[in-house]
Amino acid sequence: MTSIDNHQPRKRFGQNFLTDQSIIEQIVYHFHPKQGENIVEIGPGLGAITIPLLKAAEKMQAVELDRSLIPKIAAQCETIGDITIHQGDALKFDFTALGTTPIRLIGNLPYNISTPLIFHLIKQISSIHDMHFMLQKEMVDRICAQPGNKDYGRLSVMIQYHCTTQKLFTIPPSAFSPPPKVQSALVRLTPHKKIPHPAQDHEQLAEVVRIAFNQRRKTLRNSLKTLLDNTQFNNLEIDSNKRPEQLSVSDFVRLANAISTRA
Repeated sequence: MTSIDNHQPRKRFGQNFLTDQSIIEQIVYHFHPKQGENIVEIGPGLGAITIPLLKAAEKMQAVELDRSLIPKIAAQCETIGDITIHQGDALKFDFTALGTTPIRLIGNLPYNISTPLIFHLIKQISSIHDMHFMLQKEMVDRICAQPGNKDYGRLSVMIQYHCTTQKLFTIPPSAFSPPPKVQSALVRLTPHKKIPHPAQDHEQLAEVVRIAFNQRRKTLRNSLKTLLDNTQFNNLEIDSNKRPEQLSVSDFVRLANAISTRA
């Protein structure tokens, strides 16, 4: 177990360090690191996950914002394997520059940057093999939600457009120091090798989804009335009396493509 006695967690960096060894072992088990893989950890902190990953893979990279942590991680890993630690903000980091082999990403992500960071990574998705993240459980539920579920929304549609999603297990606050006020969960995001339902214009898809879920209590006829008329809904065989949470990802793509074609 990694000691955190000599490091004061920084609230501005959203630091909650994993300390529960059984949880750490479960995370590494589900990630299943292998030698030769291009493994990149976001926010290694004090190395709780880094050390077992490096023992298995022998070589990896990490992106860490907190400069004060980097020497500590490097010292702990010195005799374990070959680690390259990049100091930088993951929200601005170019992950495509980390080698030609597709990246396997893992990280205990700060709750306050989770959504923008995942969307930042999606922009670089052609370089990513898979992603395993510890996130707020509520966010994982939203990412993995299916149509008709109360948690289904913009995040569900836009991430599932690019990835298959799988909630692996829940992590209690007691597994961290300091303990967060909410439960966490480990999620696996695996980019589609081929987008099942490709949008002609990704920005148009994002706009349709944003508008629809910004007014999620309204029917599609009302929320999207400036973009589509009843004839177009009928042609697409999509009931305009439905609410956005009743539509599948492919339904949203068909709506967006109809608008793109008209334009």
